[in-house]
Amino acid sequence: MAAVDHGNGESFRGTVGEDDETERRSHRSDERRREKREERPRGKETKSSRRGKDNEDDGDGVAAIEEPAAKRMRPAEENQLLTTKTGGAYIPPARLRMMQAAITDKSSIAYQRIAWEALKKSIHGLINKVNVANIHEVALQLFKENIVRGRGWFAKSCIQAQTQSPTFTHVFAALVAIINTKFPQIGELVLKRLITNFRKAYKRNQKATCLSSTRFIAHLVNQQVADEVIALEIVTLLMETPTDDSVEVAIGFLKECGLKLLEVSPKGLAAVCDQLRTILHEAQIDTRVQYMAEVMFAIRKDGFKDYPSVMKELDLVEEGDQFTHPLSLTDEYNPEDKLDVFQFEADFEANEDKYRTIRRDILDEEADGSDGEGGESGSDEDDEDDDTPVETVPTGDVTIVDQTETNLVTLRKNIYLTIQSSLDYEECCHKLMKLNIKPGQESELCHMIVDCCAQQRTYEKFFGLLAQRFCQINQQYVEPYQKIFVDSYDTIHRLETNKLRNVGKFMAHLFFTDAISWLVRSEPSLDLSRRSKISHLFMIEWDVFAGAWPHQTERGRHYLIQSDFHKDHVPGDCRVPWHGFLDSAHP
Repeated sequence: MAAVDHGNGESFRGTVGEDDETERRSHRSDERRREKREERPRGKETKSSRRGKDNEDDGDGVAAIEEPAAKRMRPAEENQLLTTKTGGAYIPPARLRMMQAAITDKSSIAYQRIAWEALKKSIHGLINKVNVANIHEVALQLFKENIVRGRGWFAKSCIQAQTQSPTFTHVFAALVAIINTKFPQIGELVLKRLITNFRKAYKRNQKATCLSSTRFIAHLVNQQVADEVIALEIVTLLMETPTDDSVEVAIGFLKECGLKLLEVSPKGLAAVCDQLRTILHEAQIDTRVQYMAEVMFAIRKDGFKDYPSVMKELDLVEEGDQFTHPLSLTDEYNPEDKLDVFQFEADFEANEDKYRTIRRDILDEEADGSDGEGGESGSDEDDEDDDTPVETVPTGDVTIVDQTETNLVTLRKNIYLTIQSSLDYEECCHKLMKLNIKPGQESELCHMIVDCCAQQRTYEKFFGLLAQRFCQINQQYVEPYQKIFVDSYDTIHRLETNKLRNVGKFMAHLFFTDAISWLVRSEPSLDLSRRSKISHLFMIEWDVFAGAWPHQTERGRHYLIQSDFHKDHVPGDCRVPWHGFLDSAHP
């Protein structure tokens, strides 16, 4: 095509060529767009095509309404939520109950997982809302849940809540103490996990975890869930290689359970305080920690009055009902972390029925309690038993006999604590006389004194003087000690060598001081011909200790005179015992 010249030398050739090229490009782009539309898969539809199909009529003239994809995927989503390891995303409680009601097979994995999720949420929620005012109600609610199945989650929630809120440690410890009275394995699990956490944190130098773990253990010691031995082991470990952090943790631990240690183990607390005083005198720790140690000594001097072991509002467990776990810090324990996650149970329904029975015994519920199945079975049994005659019990004074010996165990514990906390035998005797020992319980006191003496590494004159004082104050204590001497001689082969020597020296002291009668040695069971090697050793300890030969006391000489005279000068059929003369010589 010829170019058109306008006289200025310019041409339109370039302009016409550009228009043609633009048209060709737009044509090619339309073709490509059409090819892509034809190659698109039929499953993927655009909004316009889908809208057109929705507006199309079927054979009856009614628009076909297709179900949304979200609704079609709901069963798959529910199965995915139930089969994941940790329970999946959050499920509202109402929807969770609907899902549980829709499952008819209670032994299936889906039903057990839903029950597990509900149990976890219930335990976690109850632990998070516990305080001093509602601890009784929270404990009752926990007993209503299957806390045996969720014991791992209970321990985990308690430890986590205590770590986040250390000021409520005494509340969580009291809750664990209540649960421990009915399910000791749960209290033991909590204590094992705390010991494991403390040991790991101590090796990794994690001060915050050590503080929280030791504080929880200290309050468990105060609640008598843990033994006082573990408290002494923790303090000894922390001050074995003293650093600023370890001494600070030890001081905080002593503040929490110092009063309890002062009651049950004053000598152990004194040894710990002496070790802390040595560290303070060496001045190898920071000035701030030195001030903390001085404050600790001031608190101990005041008798820990600002740090009570158990608050009055949280003293909810009787001493006889509590179960103390004698765990040690040096032993290896299995924290049983697998209890924190869901596990399928083949006997799920049987285990649930067993726990319902235990729950009724704990909470004193009727057979037609809160659960539906128990209520139906209980009501049916009541209907069946309506026709049976009911025996009437006459009203009146009923004498209840305690076969569990709770009062006896409490008396022994009070006697033991009094003996261990006394400085000398006079103070101990005065405190024991204040216990108001009832008639017939004198033998228990005598046996406790002998047992405490036998447990010592070496003989302590404290126990002999204490028994002597009781025999001199009241003659009712003479007969029990004489019977203990005869019984000890008969069963002396059951004792260890150390205990044998302690008991022999204890009895020798009573004879030497004329606290009990020498006539005990004339018993037929103490005949020389019937002695064994062990009983002979016992008599040697009895004779040698403190020069306790019979001829060194007035009544001992009377005993020898009577024995020799009867044996050498009086015929066997004419021997008359001189009990009257010897009894009159007894002061």
